[in-house]
Order: sequence, then structure tokens, then C-alpha cells
Amino acid sequence: MFFEIGLKDIIDILLVALMLYYIYRLMRESRSLNAFVGIMIFVMVWLFVSQILEMRLLGSILDKLVSVGVIGIIVLFQEEIRKFLYNLGAHQRFRKISDLFSSRSKTEKNRQEQKQIIIPIVMACLSMSKGKVGALIVVERVSPLDDVFRTGEVINADINQRLIENIFFKNSPLHDGAMVVSRKHIKAAGCILPVSHDLDIPKELGLRHRAALGISQESDAIAIVVSEETGSISVAIRGNFQLRLSAEELESILTQNLE
Repeated sequence: MFFEIGLKDIIDILLVALMLYYIYRLMRESRSLNAFVGIMIFVMVWLFVSQILEMRLLGSILDKLVSVGVIGIIVLFQEEIRKFLYNLGAHQRFRKISDLFSSRSKTEKNRQEQKQIIIPIVMACLSMSKGKVGALIVVERVSPLDDVFRTGEVINADINQRLIENIFFKNSPLHDGAMVVSRKHIKAAGCILPVSHDLDIPKELGLRHRAALGISQESDAIAIVVSEETGSISVAIRGNFQLRLSAEELESILTQNLE
């Protein structure tokens, strides 16, 4: 039996393959790969029974299961779906497209305000790096971090280098948690972050790095880590690490990724 395949069919197949690939990546990162494989096997059986063998009774039963199963999948993987939609909306290409339809433009005033946020953070990280003071700073972007700063002590203070250093001072009661920067303010400190269980994280990286990677996987936030053991500065963004950064590199990363 021969099928006529046109350009539209090829595009259709490529789009489905691309969609399945991204779903596979999402399930692998969330440690739900076995569930994804099980779902794919069920879908293949459903298509084989209903479309190829044309078994009406069994096909109708599987049709009902599929219609109910979609709701079950949404409930079961709601966290993964939310993460996927957050990452999609925060993707740089889509953000650039959305900026075309908005009237926002990066004026000189905006650049100056950006520097008022970035420079104190960079200088504080540099100072803590020299003194080997451990720190974990999370900078909110598009995804709201309300559930994160509720776990810590609300501060609502202007961003200040000395204040950041005092928060992470070794005898400070808030130094073990994360500091959250939101809307040009230090929103909270001593916050608890979700810890990544990614097996690819180098063993020499500690709990601060795992927490930084965890929040970068679940949101579009930028997580800055100063290692207490080595004093090295690292950044976790979009589920990836950039390790052993200089102050200039840290400033460049923040400038490129913050509005």
C-alpha cells in the first residue's frame, strides 16, 4: 500500500517529532522518563488498534481512556507543564518578539537603574569571594518567586553592597539561606530553595550550588553562588551552570539577562 507524501505531511511529521523530543527532554529532567515511555507505548497501542486493525469495540474503549487520560496527565504533571510554559515564555527569542509589540525601550535612564542593581551585587560577590564567604543570591526575572521569599525573612530594602555582605556574614542568622532580589529591592533573606537532584552536577559542588541549579530549573531566575570552600563565583541560569566567573564576567551575564 503506497501513501502520497507531500510537503505538508513532511512538515507535520517534523513538528510532531520536535514536540515529542522536547517532551522527552522535559520528562528526563523531571525524572519522569518512565512515565513518558509508558504513555508513548499506550498511544502506539491505541493508534495500532483503532487506525490499523480497526477494532471498533477495543478502539472505542481506548478512545474513552485517552480522553480521560489527558486530564489525568495534566493533574499528574502540572509542575512540569508549568515549568515548560514558564521557560517557553521566558525564552529570549520569544521575549524579543514580545518586545516588538510593546513600547518599552532601553533608555539611558533604564541603563542607569540597571547598574544600580548589578554593581552592588557584583561588588558584594567580589568581596565575599576574596574572603571565602558563602553566599546564594537569586535575582527574580519574569517568573514570580513569591513562594520562595515567603520561606525566609522579608526585608524589602534597597540593594546595597554592605547590606548584602552583612546578610551573608558567617555569624548572621540568615547566611545559610538564599537572598532574593525582586524589582530593584532585596525582597527577603534566609529563603529555602528547591534542591536539584540532577546526577550530572560535579561532586565538588555543594548544597548551595544544587539549590541554585534547582531554582534555575523551576523558574527563569538567575542564581549567583559564592563558594565558601574556594571563593569561586558561579551562576545558574536556565538549568545550566557557568562556573569560576570573574567580576567582569558576572557583570556581563547580569547585564545581558536583566531588563
